[in-house]
Amino acid sequence: MSYLELDLASDVVAAGLRDLGVCEGDVVAVVLPTGFDYVVSYLGIVKAGAICAGINPRLTAPERAALIDRVRPALVIDGALPAGDPAAAPELPEDPERAVAIVFTSGSTGLPKGALFRSRQLRAIARIDLGADAADRWGGGGAILATTQLPHIGVMTKLGWYLQTGSTMWMLGRWRADDVLQLVADTGMRSIGGVAPQIALLLRSPLLGELDMSAVDTLVVGGAMSPPALVREARRRFGARYSIRYSSTESGGVGLATAFDAGDEEALHTIGRPRPGVDARIVGEASHDGGGVPDELPDGEIGELALRSAAQMDGYWGDPAATAEAIRGGWLYTGDLARRDATGCYHLVGRRKEMYIRGGYNVAPAEVEAVLGDHPALLDVAVAPRADDVMGEIGVAVLVIRPGNAAPSLGELRDFAAGRLAAWKLPEATMILDELPLNAMSKLDRPALARAVEVP
Repeated sequence: MSYLELDLASDVVAAGLRDLGVCEGDVVAVVLPTGFDYVVSYLGIVKAGAICAGINPRLTAPERAALIDRVRPALVIDGALPAGDPAAAPELPEDPERAVAIVFTSGSTGLPKGALFRSRQLRAIARIDLGADAADRWGGGGAILATTQLPHIGVMTKLGWYLQTGSTMWMLGRWRADDVLQLVADTGMRSIGGVAPQIALLLRSPLLGELDMSAVDTLVVGGAMSPPALVREARRRFGARYSIRYSSTESGGVGLATAFDAGDEEALHTIGRPRPGVDARIVGEASHDGGGVPDELPDGEIGELALRSAAQMDGYWGDPAATAEAIRGGWLYTGDLARRDATGCYHLVGRRKEMYIRGGYNVAPAEVEAVLGDHPALLDVAVAPRADDVMGEIGVAVLVIRPGNAAPSLGELRDFAAGRLAAWKLPEATMILDELPLNAMSKLDRPALARAVEVP
């Protein structure tokens, strides 16, 4: 679809929405698979002055219904697109406060919440991604791949600058490693984006050793932390530079990043430094009690990672209490535990809500996973707590074994990690799976993992 065809098709939708009585400020939910119709609907909704709430079609019917109920839309588009006279499409004045999109969180810790973004926040995201001269940059974009479902933050808040730069956006109805690699080879795509589990799947594909990947220059891997072993292997196999991008739905998909030319300490073991336009600090538990500027902890101490930028969400749609908990004094509290080192790099430790207590000591699964992930026999690993009569909770290491390797015993795993982790952090049981469970956003599904390790 050309840019002209996209412009005209979205005018048709905008006019059709107005004919159906959709007014400025109304919410319109889109429940469509990845494809032209989703993009056309999103732009048509925005042109009509309404707010687009994208809902992942991979969610179950009850999950989709719960999200629709949360935003109470004036209209749901889940089939044929509204159509009207494109000449009647409204002409809207520039308004930085116009609400544009509601982007749902992944729901890894409960029912997804809808993060609201206005025009000014989308422009701020473009400035962070493109640079300070973003408003003057038009054209010159290359081929890019939408690696997530379109309701994800990576498209909902960034489609504008994809279009602004004249990029050719490729979409896959369903992400499959072989299809991605073939597309990259066919188009000469210079950069591959995604989340760590997707990069791991690319590395498993036999096509990686058969196709020409010489055009790939960078790997941009978002979400949170990438295991050190994954970074090493991806850099070697693709012959490309690797940047970890830490962000969240609430932050607008922008936050911290490791430099493409970083040394191994930064590239393998940190989430880098704040990107231009983003402030970050590590704060203590006491910061949750007030609404002012959070007190910053000294370097080396573990606390909650807080971010501040013009790109962060306006708030959670229809949930002022959750908004007040997430944003205080202008700072976005991420719920992630981290520490900053003397070089200014941030080390992710884990989610506050994912930590478990073993014999009175806190354990962050992500910290243990980063160490175990270096074991040469493991393709993937995750840690989940299991109830224990003596210790309260113990850690279970869920292993995906690299083909051609024998599964390490529990004792071997503990010996491997003993020099880098305190004794109470070491796993006390193992389980082997063919692959780790992922949620609809291709992130590790920790609730499913916790169910898998329960004692029958």
